[in-house]
Amino acid sequence: MVDTTQSEAAPRKNEPRGCLFALSQPPLMIFLAVIGGLLLMAALHDLLLL
Repeated sequence: MVDTTQSEAAPRKNEPRGCLFALSQPPLMIFLAVIGGLLLMAALHDLLLL
């Protein structure tokens, strides 16, 4: 039987995950959605009501 535990396709444990992993976290996405919503409301207020 062939040993497949040390294959090159397996991800390394100490490899940095990068920005896409950080953006996949729900608390960060909720925070960014709230900030984006506030910026959108402020922009619409400036454009339509002032």
